[in-house]
Amino acid sequence: MSSPRRAPVWLILVATSLPMFMASLDNLVITNALPVMAVELGAGIEELQWFLNAFTLAFATFILPAAALGDRLGRRTVFLAGIAVFTAASVLTALSTEPWMVIGARAVQGLGAAAIMPLSLTLVAGAVPTRLRPLAIGIWGGVSGLGVALGPLVGGAVIEGWNWQAIFWINVPIGVVAYLLVRLVLDDVRGERRPIDVLGVGLAGLGVLGLVFGIVRGNEAGWTSTEVLLPLVAGAALLVAFLVWEARASAPVLPLSLFRDRSFSVANAVGFTFSFGVFGAIFLLVQFLQVVQGRTALEAGLMTMPWTLAPMFVAPLAGLLAPRLGTRALMVAGLAAQATAMFWIAATLSEDVAYPALVPAFALAGIGMGLVFAPMATAVLARMPERDHAKASGTNSTLREIGGALGIAVLTAVFTGAGGALTPTAYVDAAVPAVATGAAVLAVAGVLALLLPAGRAERPAEPAPAPAEPTTARATASPVPVAG
Repeated sequence: MSSPRRAPVWLILVATSLPMFMASLDNLVITNALPVMAVELGAGIEELQWFLNAFTLAFATFILPAAALGDRLGRRTVFLAGIAVFTAASVLTALSTEPWMVIGARAVQGLGAAAIMPLSLTLVAGAVPTRLRPLAIGIWGGVSGLGVALGPLVGGAVIEGWNWQAIFWINVPIGVVAYLLVRLVLDDVRGERRPIDVLGVGLAGLGVLGLVFGIVRGNEAGWTSTEVLLPLVAGAALLVAFLVWEARASAPVLPLSLFRDRSFSVANAVGFTFSFGVFGAIFLLVQFLQVVQGRTALEAGLMTMPWTLAPMFVAPLAGLLAPRLGTRALMVAGLAAQATAMFWIAATLSEDVAYPALVPAFALAGIGMGLVFAPMATAVLARMPERDHAKASGTNSTLREIGGALGIAVLTAVFTGAGGALTPTAYVDAAVPAVATGAAVLAVAGVLALLLPAGRAERPAEPAPAPAEPTTARATASPVPVAG
């Protein structure tokens, strides 16, 4: 049955953002549950790390294949499949009684999320009128950032009120409502029907897995041990082989030709370094409030609200301002704000630091995040023809997820290497250099953002696409009207 083709913009935003919020939330929602899960499941520290990494790695590995499947089978069709898989995997995670069950179910969750995230942005960009697209992308970016940032708060609240299983059970009613809403509101749009690049997917996925595994095991096994060096070297080699293959493949999962566009290339470099710096620091700072200052999981989540809520308000405004100011000015300002906030936090952290002393830095970091989310999504799609929207947004989501996974792994390695332990003094002494490392990476991201095209511009609409197959509704939206 064909969906309504002119649903209200607000309903389109709800239909595309609700599943994306659910998937974003699960990036960090488990963070506050880890101590409880360790006790109840008998999980060790390495298993706890893989509760996070299994989701992130599956997510990053399958984003681009999911985008390609969306082009081939229908974007709404694959989007719906992602919602269904994610919801079912949430049930499996909640029912898990052994660590390996959680790790496996979380990997399946990541697979479902991979079909949700890039297609969510593609569907919203193609379904709203061109004049409203910057605002819609701004709202989408705010919801995406809010989902990631509210993970620790929601996790803490649910655990304190119920149990760790409840953080996964709550996905079930959300997933059901989202599934029905998407079927009613969105059209099933297709892009170019091209073969799936199975070899490319395998090389990229195994390469990222090798790097993350080596970093996670580095401090415990020794950075010069075979157990660490082998996966690091193999991972790097596989990623090089991936790039070589993609340059030659007839239907690459990651078309390297997309990177000829300066706005796309720089926005993705910024997305990688941005996620690397900010999410590793968030992971450590949420734990600081609990381990060092003795706050409950819920209290820690509430205390970070000046940070986590700001993007919800700032990102839509940034989306509105992007066509007037350009994405470069907003992203540079946002990254400068975040780097300043992180250095500020690193200089302020102590065992007895008063919470009010952290509030201005938290608020500045949140404003900075809001200024980056929407302009980044806009810059990625700004000069892309509609047929490449799914691949472009999928590439950006992939690099941000990989950046976040590596950021958590590297900053945790810095923390552990500095003698970090779950005691007030040892935690602070090790958290300071780790947070400062995240701040330095964000400063690098700000410098990279200076390379975005300056000013405001609008790319002319491309020629009309070839006629769609009889059973397919094809999007006719023009590329996003923004510049750097």
